[in-house]
Amino acid sequence: MKEKHGDHRHHAKEEAAKKAGRTEERLEEKTLHGHGEAMQSDTRHHPPHNGHSGHGEAGHDHHRMMIEDFKKRFWVSLVLSVPVIILSPMVQHILGFTLDVPYGMYIAFVISSIIYFHGGWPFLTGMAEEVKRGVPGMMTLIGVAISVAYLYSTAVAFGLEGMDFFWELATLIVIMLLGHWIEMKSVLGASKALELLVSMMPAEAQVIRDGQTSTVKVEELQPGDIILIKPGEKVPADGVVEQGESYLNESMLTGESKPVQKRKGDNVIGGSINGNGSLQVRVVSTGKDSYLNKVITLVQEAQKTKSDTQRLADKAAKWLTYVALVAGFGTLTVWLLVGAELAFALERMVTVMVISCPHALGLAIPLVVAISTAVSANNGLLIRNRTAFENSRLITTIIFDKTGTLTQGSHEVARVVTFDPAYSEQELLRLAAGVEQNSEHYISQGILRKVKADGIAIPASETFHYLPGKGLEGTVEGRDIKVVGPNYIKEYGIRVPESKAEEGVETVVYIMVDQRVAGYISMRDQIRPESAGAIKVLKENGIKNLLLTGDNERVAKSVSDKLGMDGYLANVLPHQKQEKVKELQAQGEFVAMTGDGVNDAPALAQADVGIAVGSGTDVAAETADIILVNSNPQDIASLILFGKATYRKMIQNLIWATGYNVVALPLAAGVLYQQGIMVSPAIGAALMSLSTVIVAVNAQLLRRQIK
Repeated sequence: MKEKHGDHRHHAKEEAAKKAGRTEERLEEKTLHGHGEAMQSDTRHHPPHNGHSGHGEAGHDHHRMMIEDFKKRFWVSLVLSVPVIILSPMVQHILGFTLDVPYGMYIAFVISSIIYFHGGWPFLTGMAEEVKRGVPGMMTLIGVAISVAYLYSTAVAFGLEGMDFFWELATLIVIMLLGHWIEMKSVLGASKALELLVSMMPAEAQVIRDGQTSTVKVEELQPGDIILIKPGEKVPADGVVEQGESYLNESMLTGESKPVQKRKGDNVIGGSINGNGSLQVRVVSTGKDSYLNKVITLVQEAQKTKSDTQRLADKAAKWLTYVALVAGFGTLTVWLLVGAELAFALERMVTVMVISCPHALGLAIPLVVAISTAVSANNGLLIRNRTAFENSRLITTIIFDKTGTLTQGSHEVARVVTFDPAYSEQELLRLAAGVEQNSEHYISQGILRKVKADGIAIPASETFHYLPGKGLEGTVEGRDIKVVGPNYIKEYGIRVPESKAEEGVETVVYIMVDQRVAGYISMRDQIRPESAGAIKVLKENGIKNLLLTGDNERVAKSVSDKLGMDGYLANVLPHQKQEKVKELQAQGEFVAMTGDGVNDAPALAQADVGIAVGSGTDVAAETADIILVNSNPQDIASLILFGKATYRKMIQNLIWATGYNVVALPLAAGVLYQQGIMVSPAIGAALMSLSTVIVAVNAQLLRRQIK
């Protein structure tokens, strides 16, 4: 088992070394890329972050600054829009009141100018950027709409015959800012994932030079240095054990659920956690050549190759931009050609443009996103990547990590077997716990959890000795108690009855009382009670499921067979999980990956939908698109069903937000003018508001879609 892991680890390093040294791109692309041109354009007016691939706080802080900027612009514009709305003759006419304010039109102009330049600035700069790139979208549509409304209304304020659109301008900017603020809040910075990965490495290391131990910064370590790793410390660099013996917890790096024994000549990985023993390790690789950094590189590569498909809202905005511009200027031209007055032709053009203003379109997606995110959170689903969530309806294959996902992630007592009728199962557990209470080993902790759960009082131990690689011994109630593994039994040639434990699946420790074997306790990583139901639901929905784990073949087969899964792959390291995802994607599968450790991070990032269980590491959660807060595999079925409902609401809102223009735009342009049918600016504004209300109400209905 250990040799296999060493081989895979070496292969992982060779594979990832090809990627080392590449220029790293901004990780903000993970945040913005694939979420549509609108989001990208929103942020162009901010100074770009040129930090080191999000390895520091800068990228994440920059994202928070952008959210805060939209928030401030929204509140300022909202407050200023109140007097503009009250001063609007159209609003006064609609609500049936008259408010005669001296220089009211000029006051509205001044306030609207502040709203236009302050609140509308992100959209104006976004429009300029989209036009520059030749990809008109939501920013162009909003920019054109607010600019036409502002310029026309300004002309009316200073003498042009007609009715101003200051209140439409103000409300449009307020609603657009709100929509984009909501949208940006629903997307978290991906740079935090790599910050968490880096934080796994300690900042300092104990170096032994000329027989003296000194503390140095990790970045100062050189290959060949001998470092001292005390019990409970993190390993600061990849290396080889030169002296000492201990168990290392590598579960967050390799996926191996059990702490791995390390002796002279064994490899250790930077970022793993030392157990009870002390080790002297010769440094082999540091910095960009370290195993953990290779995992970071894999995450970066997968994040940068996320789908760049534009969102439907942006495609709709792009075409609506073309329609609005053509219809608006076409309306102006046609009316001038047929001899209409300039004021009338301008009013028709502006009415068309205002009706095209995407109040509803701007809220169609963000509202559904905000509601689905809130509802999901209340039902155990945290959505980080809304695009992946919307696409969860397309999942055809789900890859499960074993430890901590389908299983509990901790070794629990599977059975207690007595060889001596003088000792009951409870008595064996009690005596074993007396010794094990002195250890932090995963077997010790599993036995102590069982003892506490059964309400067994733990006796005091007078002495305690650690038997490296073999077990523990101590004196409990005057008796010599040993809790030892098979290695101790074999070394001393002790004969014991045959164990009923499943070889390779269960870990066995023998309880010796006064040099005689009284029985044994077997431990195993327990399958979650909900796992079988989750696999069944997925199969009923025609979704294939595979198990990928860093554990051995027997463990993988045992779990896969018990849950009735479609297949498994054992002894898998991070790059292999990622390669498996790529392989399935190449076959046309829409792949979801679930996991909870650092070892799962590259595959979570590569998958079309990455799902992290909440009991896992922050790294897995930050790399994933969706987080299962309750660590319940059955939530995956809820995720898929709710993803379908969310997508339906988005489509419905997009159809309404754009569809009403099919009727309203021709009428606003005056197509039926000869028949006495024409949409006035007031009716146009009312239609626009009505579409916004309908979209908002429809989005709220999503709350009834999840159980």
